Amino acid sequence: MSKIGIIGGSGLYSIEGMKLKERIRLDTPFGRPSDEFISGELEGRPVIFLPRHARGHKISPTEINFRANIYGMKKLGVERIISVCAVGSLKEEIKPCDLLIPDQFVDRTNQARKSTFFEDGIVAHIAFAEPVCPITARILNQAATGLGLTVHPKGTYINMEGPAFSTRAESNLYKSWGMDIIGMTNMAEARLAREAELCYVTLSMVTDYDCWRQGSEEVSVDLILENANKNIENAKRVIKEAIRHMPAERNCLCVHALKGAIATAPQNISAEAKKKLSIIIGKYL
Repeated sequence: MSKIGIIGGSGLYSIEGMKLKERIRLDTPFGRPSDEFISGELEGRPVIFLPRHARGHKISPTEINFRANIYGMKKLGVERIISVCAVGSLKEEIKPCDLLIPDQFVDRTNQARKSTFFEDGIVAHIAFAEPVCPITARILNQAATGLGLTVHPKGTYINMEGPAFSTRAESNLYKSWGMDIIGMTNMAEARLAREAELCYVTLSMVTDYDCWRQGSEEVSVDLILENANKNIENAKRVIKEAIRHMPAERNCLCVHALKGAIATAPQNISAEAKKKLSIIIGKYL
C-alpha cells in the first residue's frame, strides 16, 4: 500500500493518533530537509510526516530546502503528498478560518526558491497546466465537505516572496488579477512533486484578509497563528478522513509525469547526474 506524505505548515507540527514507528534524519544530494521525517501509521495507512518550517518554526519560507524535502519524501517511498499551509485571502467570500484547496498556482518569487531537480547537464520540461493531482484534491474536498466544514474546492494560490507580508499596493494588484489566496511556500513543492511523479495537493487554512481589505485587522504573526491554530484541528480531521478514502493504487497522470519530459539524451547525461537523480529518473534511463 502506497505511503502518504504530510507536510505540516504553520502550527502543524504533529498529528495526534499517528502511531510512531521511526524518526528518520537523512541527507539528500540537495542538502538537509527541514527536519527529521516521522514514519508511522494513521488511520491504518503508512504515512510520512515532515514539518515544513521545522519543529519550533525555525526556518523562514525563503530558507526552506524544498528540493531536499520532496526528494526525502520520494526516497522514503511516498507516492502522495498532502501539504498544509496558512494563507491570506484576496476575496471577500473566502473568509478567515475557511479551508481552500487550490487547483492553480502563480509564482511571484522570481525563482528565488530552487524548484527543479534538473540542472547541471540534464534538462526536463514537465507538463504543469494542472499542477495538483485531481483525484487527491477531490478526496480532500469530499472529506472536508463530509465533516461539515467550509471548504472552497478550487482557487488560485499566488506564491509571494516573503518573509515580509504584502504592501497594500501589492495586495490590491494580486486581487485585481483574480488571485484567490496568497502564501509563501507551495509553488515550489507542487513543481518538485510533479517532477518526482508524486501526487500533490494543498490544504490551505485561511488566516486573514491580507491587507487589501480596509477596516480588517492588520496582518500579523499573532493573527495568523491565532487563526491557524483555530483551524489546525479541522485540518487534522480532514487529513484523517481523506486518508481513509485514498485509493491503494494510483491511476492518475502524476504517475508518469516525466514520460517524454526529459529533453537530454541518455548518452549525454553524466554518470554523476544519473546517480544523483536515480530515484527520480532511473526508470526512464
